[in-house]
Amino acid sequence: MSNFKIAVCQMLITNHKRDNLKKAEAFIREAAAAGSQWVVLPEMFNCPYDNKYFPEFAEAFPGATTTLLSDLAKELELFIIGGSIPEHCEDKIYNTSFIFDSQGRLTGKHRKVHLFDIDVAGGIRFQESEILSPGKSVTVVKTPQCPVGVAICYDMRFPELMRLMALEGAKVIVIPAAFNMTTGPGHWELLARTRALDNQVYFVTASPARNLEASYHAYGHSMIVNPWGTVVAQADEKEGIVYAEVDLGLVEKVRRELPLLMHRREDIYEVRKKGWEYSI
Repeated sequence: MSNFKIAVCQMLITNHKRDNLKKAEAFIREAAAAGSQWVVLPEMFNCPYDNKYFPEFAEAFPGATTTLLSDLAKELELFIIGGSIPEHCEDKIYNTSFIFDSQGRLTGKHRKVHLFDIDVAGGIRFQESEILSPGKSVTVVKTPQCPVGVAICYDMRFPELMRLMALEGAKVIVIPAAFNMTTGPGHWELLARTRALDNQVYFVTASPARNLEASYHAYGHSMIVNPWGTVVAQADEKEGIVYAEVDLGLVEKVRRELPLLMHRREDIYEVRKKGWEYSI
């Protein structure tokens, strides 16, 4: 069991796909040159986070974006979690993360399960379901280092999904995510640290940088949290790359010394499905 270096690329996204792809390539090459074995891109890294852009920027697989990621993964011998892009499949559009191994092979993909449909008074209204369709899968991918769970943004608010990934063997959970200036300041770090603690994993969030000229202002603050709930690396709102070393030995140590995953009372949880008996 060995440690490995992970890079999270916090990109400033524009409304020009070609420019976004050039920037993603530059960031991936920089991360590889710095010795990273895994590189993570943000949610909707080739497209502004805005419903009106999703149909215009959507690609079927394989397409320009996924071909670029595959070629870079193979050339640089990297494991790339390709943030997410609008994926066109049949007559639907999904918010999808494509994942490539160091041979450039598509080793997994995650379609966002929980669509971001919110209306916060005095804050933000966004309805992904007006354009996007939901995925239906729990995504855990094997890597040479360890299994990794991948989900997208709003998915991280649902502990059931995160726990399923941990139970399927994930020791790292990666979340490309574009929280905003309403939800980000209150919930971003709190959720990331809680999910790391809940599941005793490294929890990695990858946000776009904040573009004040865009219609949607991302919170930024991409971070890497260890299984003890400590933030080991974090960006601010600006563009840049966040690096950290993932210590798989720490995952095993925390799970051994505080074995909450082993202490789960599935007998009680199963009873709840049949009708709970409350004691007062």
